[in-house]
Amino acid sequence: MDRGSRRSTVSPARLGLGVASLALAALLLLGFKAPDPSVAAGTAASGGTTGTSGGTTRTSGSTGTTTSSSATKTIDGTIVNTRYGPVEVEITVSNGKVTAVTAIELPSGGRSGAISSYVAPVLSSEALTAQSASIDVVSGATYTSEAYARSLQSALDQAGI
Repeated sequence: MDRGSRRSTVSPARLGLGVASLALAALLLLGFKAPDPSVAAGTAASGGTTGTSGGTTRTSGSTGTTTSSSATKTIDGTIVNTRYGPVEVEITVSNGKVTAVTAIELPSGGRSGAISSYVAPVLSSEALTAQSASIDVVSGATYTSEAYARSLQSALDQAGI
């Protein structure tokens, strides 16, 4: 048998796996939807605004401010800059317990925005459960997770928790 006339054949099973892999890759690529930037940035804007909500007065700023009503305080953590964008957390404290943790600023746009929209509820839930800034880093969002914990600790320190 001559080396030049030898032909390589692909088994039907390998061919099927290759076609299935390509189809799955195309499906994942076409199914990807970029997140809405307003969702990734959080539910409230930061930077010198004052407002009233449900009996609680809130004044925000970049250094973190505290405002309160009779038993409820809303406190902004410091803004922590990361290589992907700034991170700022706001906490609501009622009777010495953290009742809400909201990311008011997270990296946005493109992949960073997609990661932020995924990681925000996860980190918020962990912070509420822990009642501290001792939260796990979310895989794939290390910088954002660490900045979130730092801003959260800043807000907790201001609240005296």
